[in-house]
Amino acid sequence: LCGAIFFTIRMKFINIRAFGHAIRLTKGDFDDKSDAGEVSHFQALASALSATVGLGNIAGVAIAVGQGGPGAVFWLIVAGFLGMTSKFAECTLGQMYRKVDASGAVSGGAMHYLKDGLAELKMPRLGKVLAVMFAVLCVGGSFGGGNAFQVNQSLRALGQKIPLLDHESPDGMPWIYGLVMAALAGVVIIGGIRRIAATAEKIVPLMCGVYVLTCLFIIIGHWDHVGLAFGEIFRGAFTPDAAYGGALGVMVIGIKRAAFSNEAGVGSAAIAHSAAKTNEPVSEGIVALLE
Repeated sequence: LCGAIFFTIRMKFINIRAFGHAIRLTKGDFDDKSDAGEVSHFQALASALSATVGLGNIAGVAIAVGQGGPGAVFWLIVAGFLGMTSKFAECTLGQMYRKVDASGAVSGGAMHYLKDGLAELKMPRLGKVLAVMFAVLCVGGSFGGGNAFQVNQSLRALGQKIPLLDHESPDGMPWIYGLVMAALAGVVIIGGIRRIAATAEKIVPLMCGVYVLTCLFIIIGHWDHVGLAFGEIFRGAFTPDAAYGGALGVMVIGIKRAAFSNEAGVGSAAIAHSAAKTNEPVSEGIVALLE
């Protein structure tokens, strides 16, 4: 959060100033197919969103409210708003320090800009250590948050409707679901970033659309509770019950779940955005802040 505040002030609220331009970039108004890269701005955005618009937004937010009360929602929103600038910074760096081989394949992300960027600042050893640490922790985070959590939560939801997949049933065979998910993910991932992007650009808009429409359906169906809900959110954000660990505890829970929900400042989104076709690194950073 401190980093996000610094970037937002230092870059004069680029998250607000560049919002309209980000939409035009994502639409492809400035695309040039001759630029280096493997995917379009929209495909890069969809690839990164495919990992963020999911259970981090659904189960993650529910967990935040369960642990920190309604006030955690306020800090989720604050961290998301300021995190737009973190995303802008990391994805711009991902583009600046990406590597493009002879075949046109792109490799980019925090491991590259930590190593090469800090070397330029006369800190090559620190850069190498941080780059290796990021790569190792990113793999670990992908297994835990990107795979295990997603599969486990979706399996629990399906298991309530399909007895065969119920892991608590003596006759349940939840491993079938794991195999199917692994196979489907493998078909996409083995094709590299181009296939991931091609798949994501078709699925993610539908996924986001259903997600937003479902949320609106629930809110409109309970419109008489909206005012009370906002009151609870603001009351809980600043004067929370002692059971939730005080104001600082609620803030930490909200920020932690926001990071899980939108990846801002984590560095992983820069891997997807570094593959976008552009000769202007900052343009991809502007696209990324839309996440």
